[in-house]
Amino acid sequence: MTNVKGSRRALSARGRIIGAMVVLLAAAFSASLMWSAQVLSSKTDALVADRLTHAADSFRAFSVSPSGRYQHTVDELLTRYMQDTATYPMETQFSLLDGAPHRRTQADPPVRLDLDAEFMARLAHHSAPTHGTLQTAAGEAAYAAIPVSVVGDSHSGTLVYVQFRSALSQPLYSSLGIFAVASVLALVGAALAAWFIAGRVLSPVRLVREAAESITETDLRRRIEVVGRDDVAALASTFNRMLDRLETAFTTQQQFVDDAGHELRTPITVVRGQLEMMGDSPEERNETIALVTDELDRMSRIVNDLLLLAKAEQPDFIVREEVEVMDLLVDTLAKARMLGPQHWVLDELAEGPVLADGQRLTQALMQLATNAAAHTPPDGTIGMGSRILADSLVLWVRDTGSGMSEAEQEGIFERFRRGTARRTSPGAGLGLSIVNSIVDAHGGKVRVQSIKGAGSTFEISLPLLRPEGLDESGQP
Repeated sequence: MTNVKGSRRALSARGRIIGAMVVLLAAAFSASLMWSAQVLSSKTDALVADRLTHAADSFRAFSVSPSGRYQHTVDELLTRYMQDTATYPMETQFSLLDGAPHRRTQADPPVRLDLDAEFMARLAHHSAPTHGTLQTAAGEAAYAAIPVSVVGDSHSGTLVYVQFRSALSQPLYSSLGIFAVASVLALVGAALAAWFIAGRVLSPVRLVREAAESITETDLRRRIEVVGRDDVAALASTFNRMLDRLETAFTTQQQFVDDAGHELRTPITVVRGQLEMMGDSPEERNETIALVTDELDRMSRIVNDLLLLAKAEQPDFIVREEVEVMDLLVDTLAKARMLGPQHWVLDELAEGPVLADGQRLTQALMQLATNAAAHTPPDGTIGMGSRILADSLVLWVRDTGSGMSEAEQEGIFERFRRGTARRTSPGAGLGLSIVNSIVDAHGGKVRVQSIKGAGSTFEISLPLLRPEGLDESGQP
């Protein structure tokens, strides 16, 4: 089983690409060689036919010329023609007189067909011009036989022209052999080049596989270096983004578990202890039930806050829609007045529609208002305001409460972080972390300005997004 898996793995994408390319190139080169061979064969046939025709025309022209016209016998005519005719090494001409070999050209042919009795017998039966092919020791040959007669001479003759086709086509097919060798070398070179290029192109895929193999349920830090802008580089980028999402989800989950375990351990211990120590008297039982109920309510608030923070990491945490800034702030201030007897004022009110999640912004402002009410005396002042700048929407909540020192302001938006003056509050230290998550989901920032004993101002700054069709002033 291991060998089968190893063989399958050996046939990698790189190998399949190279194999497919080599097969296609080999098929293309083979087709080219076959087509070239057919073309060369056709050209050779045409050349042979042309030379046979030329030889016949040359003899006819010679026979009517002064050199041939004054020859009075077949013997004289054929002899004079052979003396005046030169041939190439791949061809020969000879004559027959009364069916017997008579004369031949001076150059030695590849094969002496004038001495071939079977060929001579074939020519003896023809009384009209004829042509054909035959196989010889030098390969295929084409011939043309022209009967010769002279008026007043009783003898008959035959002029035979032979073209050795194989010898004629050998130079042409030599070039075809060179092309075949060049094709093999090109195929090898292309395979080597493709092996190198495919390795470079597919290296991100290999890195993706190695990264996937190295990832464990507790370590998602491995990333792939992205080089180039092609599809494979896009795959590596997509894989990295997927790992980012997985790491964020895993971190959120782990943080949720850690936070829940950390914060719920104390109320669970309190509830267990109270139930174990509960007496039989109605008064003790009522007191224990009240205390346990209070702890369970606090646990419920903690769980709900942790779930909200976990959901803040999801892409659908906020749903942007058209929100009227004035209505948002006025409605939130009306709700916040129920949080305490402080003097609630509206510092500044902006007007105009923006794209945002109105419910989440209301939730953030109410959380800031709740913190302000918890740390501002009854005769203090809590103010809310909004302002639209060129590229941002600014919301704030200020109070004249206890304020914070610079040391207390550090990490104030982290989970379970509370200032010294806030440690006596019943919350778990998640409120400002929720505010920060809501603002961060909108792409904004939240910051605090506070002076010990003089109050605090929490300011939310969001990118200004107008509904489609409105200009910067909010007008159509």
